[in-house]
Amino acid sequence: MFYIFHGENSHAAWETLDKIKGKIGDPDMLSLNTTRLNGKGLRVNDLMDACNAMPFLAPKRVVIVEDYFNSKPDGKDVDTLLDYLAQIPDSARLFFIESKALKSNSRVIKLADKDEVAGVVRKFEPLTGQELEKWIVKRTAEKDGKMHPAAARMLAANAGNDLALLNNEIEKMVLYKLNQGGDEPAEITPQDVQLLSPHIAEVNIFDLVDALGNRNGAQASKLLQKKLNEGAEPFLIFSMFVRQFRMMIQVKELIDRNMRPPEISKETKIHSFVVGKVAQQAKSFSMRQLEQVYAHLLDIDVRVKTGQADLVTALNMLVFNLS
Repeated sequence: MFYIFHGENSHAAWETLDKIKGKIGDPDMLSLNTTRLNGKGLRVNDLMDACNAMPFLAPKRVVIVEDYFNSKPDGKDVDTLLDYLAQIPDSARLFFIESKALKSNSRVIKLADKDEVAGVVRKFEPLTGQELEKWIVKRTAEKDGKMHPAAARMLAANAGNDLALLNNEIEKMVLYKLNQGGDEPAEITPQDVQLLSPHIAEVNIFDLVDALGNRNGAQASKLLQKKLNEGAEPFLIFSMFVRQFRMMIQVKELIDRNMRPPEISKETKIHSFVVGKVAQQAKSFSMRQLEQVYAHLLDIDVRVKTGQADLVTALNMLVFNLS
């Protein structure tokens, strides 16, 4: 039997694979009967040999191939592989993990859809908006924790749809709450997200600020729309802009005083990783430009709070003007 797991939500694909493996047999023995292959440049004969090998003290042999079809293999090799998949031995469980979605008319997908072929296709789309927030709340509950909806919204806006990163952050927050004492962990709040994951937002805003710094208007606009479409609160994005440009002013001023990054980190209490990234971004702006941008951000804040401007429109105009 073979499986085609394709799409950008690789974390969910691997989790699904692990669940299937868990139903096959003893995990320890199954690990001895599992082969993992890089799809790029993979010889079809090597793949078939791995699948044809008889399992040892386990009911099935598991073969995992990463990004074979996305690596654009030779057409003749695909022909040979498809002929083999149509009659793959029952003792094998072959998984194709494709990090990008395959076209619906892909030959392997059409093959798997045939009733007489033992194939399964699942497409794993990235989670966004409320679906992503629900996933965060559910995953927290699975780890015996509780997540306030506002905290889930903030975490989703900051980390985007990187489920592996989100999973690690959720585990860290649940453990933090457990260590605070009590029979059950207290609910994770937005304040906990700010306390325990202060650099997630910074990492996710860097690409947008880099695009602005490089005067790449198309990329900056695309990244801004992506954050908004993922359900990010406009005011959260705005506050990240304000913080980022404030840090650029601080760092650039200290660089002009010939201070080195470790000294700047100590002086500003900004994480050394962040200082390094901010220093690179600040090179694209003069100090006068940074101060003008910061003054404009403060002006936006006043106009939005007094009802003179719409924040989403102001963000789009800011990106346009900076680019």
